[in-house]
Amino acid sequence: MWTHKSWPGRSLPPQERLRHYASWCDAVEGNTTFYATPTRETAASWARQTEPDFRFVLKMPKTITHERRLTDADEPLRAFLAAIEPLGPRTHALWIQLPGSFAPTDVPTLSRFLGQLPRSHRYAVEVRHPAFFDDPHAIRLLEQTLTTAAAEWIPFDTTAFFANPPTSDAERDAWTKKPRVPFRARALTDRPIVRYLGRDDTTRTTEGWQRWIDVAADWLREGRSPTVFIHTPDNADAPVLARRFHDEVRARVPELAPLPEPIPVEPLTLF
Repeated sequence: MWTHKSWPGRSLPPQERLRHYASWCDAVEGNTTFYATPTRETAASWARQTEPDFRFVLKMPKTITHERRLTDADEPLRAFLAAIEPLGPRTHALWIQLPGSFAPTDVPTLSRFLGQLPRSHRYAVEVRHPAFFDDPHAIRLLEQTLTTAAAEWIPFDTTAFFANPPTSDAERDAWTKKPRVPFRARALTDRPIVRYLGRDDTTRTTEGWQRWIDVAADWLREGRSPTVFIHTPDNADAPVLARRFHDEVRARVPELAPLPEPIPVEPLTLF
């Protein structure tokens, strides 16, 4: 997402909002592609608003992952890949988010699906079935499958969020919807991707991400190029928090490039 009612740039025309967001952050989760495949013209507009090194992590459509469960999905997959082609190198990874019912017994299906995907893209998989986090055999099976396909495992870290009862409407809503899975910080590729969910309280959010500061800094020192997405239940301060996270990592790894200077929302005047 790159628009929110409380974010800077929300008052801009729709065709300018991504350009403004890209001056705050250099990566975005493409969650809307889960619900509908964009047109090529839409993807071309996204490309025009961003630099070639901007990172889109695009979620595969639910038709592929949830409805057909990675089986007999050639047609919607071809349509999706053709639609996002104008993004070119901006497509950092295609995000395969699997339903909570996708269990270790379904890993052979995932293996076949990954084996049929074009090598022109990188792929990252998010799982939510509890066995993938507490069953050593299931963990090894999934890691071996992903490693064979050079695909990444995306952890969705909700541990800080679930550490205390909810205190706002947005937190109460997220409490019933977000997955409760253990912390995981093992990278399988040179481009790890992390999704972190904090709280609407900034202090709790920043306290909860401290171990990710350590992990991200270590990955950078190892020569990896991580992408970290920062969420809160209401997402009101997400861009500001993302920049703060980046600054904290950069304090540990000074050679990490700074984020761009945000574009002013209002035109500068002398009066």
